[in-house]
Amino acid sequence: MKVLKFGGTSVGSVQSIEKLIGIVRQSGERIIVVSAFSGVTDMLIKAVNQAASSGDFWDTLESLKTRHLESARSLIISASNHQENLAEVEQHVITKMGEIEKLLTGISLLHEKTARTLDLAMSYGERLSAYIIAKAFAVRGMPAEFVDAREIIRTDDQFGSAHYFEQESRELIRARLLNNTFISVVTGFIGATDTGITTTLGRGGSDLTAGILGAALDAEEIQIWTDVDGILTADPRLVRDAFVINESSYAEALEMSHFGAKVLHPPTILPAMVRGIPIRIKNTFNADAPGTLIAKKAASSGYPVRGLASIADIALIRVQGPGMPGVTGIAARMFGALAGAQVNVILITQASSELSICCAINPLDGPKAVKAISGEFELEIKAGLIQKPSIEEDLSVVAVVGERMKRKTGIAGRVFSALGRNGINVVAIAQGSSELNISIVVARRDRGKALQTIHDAFFLAGIRTVNLFLVGTGLIGSTLLAQIARQQADLRQKHSIAINVAGICNSRYMLLKEDGIGLEGWREAATSAEKANLDAFIDGMIAMNLPSACFCDCTASDEPGKRYEKILKSSIAVVTPNKRANAGEKSTYNRLINISREKGNIYRYETTVGAGLPVIEPLQDLVASGDRIHKIEAVLSGTISYLFNTLEEGRKFSEIIKEAKAKGYTEPDPRDDLSALDAARKTLILIREAGFNLDFKDIRIEPLLPQSCLAAQTIEEFLEILPSVDEAYEAKRREAAKHGNVIRYVSEITPTKASIMLKEFGPRSPFFNLAGTDNMVVFTTDRYAENPLIVRGPGAGADVTAGGVFADILKLAE
Repeated sequence: MKVLKFGGTSVGSVQSIEKLIGIVRQSGERIIVVSAFSGVTDMLIKAVNQAASSGDFWDTLESLKTRHLESARSLIISASNHQENLAEVEQHVITKMGEIEKLLTGISLLHEKTARTLDLAMSYGERLSAYIIAKAFAVRGMPAEFVDAREIIRTDDQFGSAHYFEQESRELIRARLLNNTFISVVTGFIGATDTGITTTLGRGGSDLTAGILGAALDAEEIQIWTDVDGILTADPRLVRDAFVINESSYAEALEMSHFGAKVLHPPTILPAMVRGIPIRIKNTFNADAPGTLIAKKAASSGYPVRGLASIADIALIRVQGPGMPGVTGIAARMFGALAGAQVNVILITQASSELSICCAINPLDGPKAVKAISGEFELEIKAGLIQKPSIEEDLSVVAVVGERMKRKTGIAGRVFSALGRNGINVVAIAQGSSELNISIVVARRDRGKALQTIHDAFFLAGIRTVNLFLVGTGLIGSTLLAQIARQQADLRQKHSIAINVAGICNSRYMLLKEDGIGLEGWREAATSAEKANLDAFIDGMIAMNLPSACFCDCTASDEPGKRYEKILKSSIAVVTPNKRANAGEKSTYNRLINISREKGNIYRYETTVGAGLPVIEPLQDLVASGDRIHKIEAVLSGTISYLFNTLEEGRKFSEIIKEAKAKGYTEPDPRDDLSALDAARKTLILIREAGFNLDFKDIRIEPLLPQSCLAAQTIEEFLEILPSVDEAYEAKRREAAKHGNVIRYVSEITPTKASIMLKEFGPRSPFFNLAGTDNMVVFTTDRYAENPLIVRGPGAGADVTAGGVFADILKLAE
């Protein structure tokens, strides 16, 4: 036989109970354990508290009565027109409600509740649900009886969390249920002492009831029916890509249930484990799903860990002092004091120096734990041998569980590397010699981020998500969003990468949405967005505390760069085509690079030079690998490159500028390009990446236009004045052409000097054949002396620049 247990959500509504009945009918099984209707146990506790305090429990009692009567009427009438069936059930409910009323009245007269009376009050939830469900089976032609577990499960009198007596309970269970030929609907959660006093098995105890019955009856399988498809690799409310675990060992399930995996009550596993009975977790609302099988030996999942679990709120109590090393019995006294104060210890860790011991406890137990330990070590504290116990709150435990972790190197390294990259501080660590569990204490605000980060590190078959926060939706920013939208499906299917755009900000508005902004309609979403505030946007991004977060600055403003340091210190990656920060003060540049290295965080700015061309990373690789840079020559402005690549006989310089503006190659004001400030910033970035001791003031810049052009009041005035330079540029072109040369505006960098000047180049130079908006960077080094390393390609255009930014973002997923 199999024992089937249905939890509160599975009996939470008439529709749920109808599904339950269908499952039992199809399975043909006859031992059924049920919980109280969902929410009823909490309502009973509320009524007891109301009775003990104000005495005003009547509304709660009436709600309980109405809930059960309506459920009974719906279940009986929908299957039977026999009025006597309904009358019998209604009378039972009314009788039990009368008993509850008497109990609550007694509590209100005494203004006192005890653990014993609370257990009795709570027991009515299961007693009512099991009776109604048994009758619902019967009226559908499925013979069934109501079984009160107080008659068959014997316990001690530890009210609230009673321990059952295995042998006595086994004999009673087998005598009552073993040879039944009809369905037995057994109350979960409750038992009774030898003298018949009602007890409860602790919250979640209906699972344990199923485990006790399964072990006593030597069942083939125990099934726990709930509202999820099985045990998941992590809490799906905190980890987007959590998925169902097909199989788990008893030991793994125990670890995960102890550390917060709420699908299964931990004590349930023990009676099944002793008898070797498999437990299967199933979904009442998706009965065809295979669920999770828990057995002595579980098949390998293919992953190095089985799953993650966590406890949301713990406190860490620490005992330390110079008088502890080498003294026997310190730990025994500490934990004895905690046990005497009824403080449960969740996790223990001790330094090998023996200078400190700390343990995780429920925060509510903090004051009595401190009092108990202080009393135990009163003399040592007075003597200065041990410090007063300290307590640290607002912490969580994250547990990494799996039998495959045994004797497998690199598991802990992967955990801590992933946490470190995401800026998650580890407060304490515990791992048993069984190597079944690595438990990590982190700040409570980092719990979700830690779970998602570790999950991504181990379950790479799942989607690796980059949480993107974009500032700037101009040409490059909007093109980037369009590229991400087009590529999303391919990235997910072929590379297991998702880009979740969690924030968009421009000069007018800002949007922040943790679960993502739809890229097809982000412009429309702006109509309901908040007014732009860069600091508020960045603070909101940091407060979200998402793993693999990336701040992408697609503006040409100084303002975002002033906040890069704060962002990087918050363990958020920065990706940008904006040159302002890296071409600003050298101390700022050095600080950003150092923070990135110290935090192990990504700071990528490949597109600050050469748009989408690979310039920065190859230069960094040359320097890092010990190659010596002798000279860098470069055409770094796509706009200026277009001007001189197009300048030929019969073409006027001013006309080419107007043409470039019309094609979108220049900034709205072409002077922003022709001032050479943009090329100078790029030159300075190359200087700094090469490690040369030069600064902006050391760059010799030949102006392209006279001051009279640059000083024009408006763009229109500038364009009117511009033809005045045509003759000078035509003369330079003719002079170069006499020698078969062309003119180019080239940056030249050496370890001791830097310049940006107009130069002539002949056919043997790589600069001779530049075309369109091409950029070119030529590296002459020890290794590339005779044949310099050349990087060439389009250096302007939203598509190539946005594509380069996109590639930098994807590096974060890798």
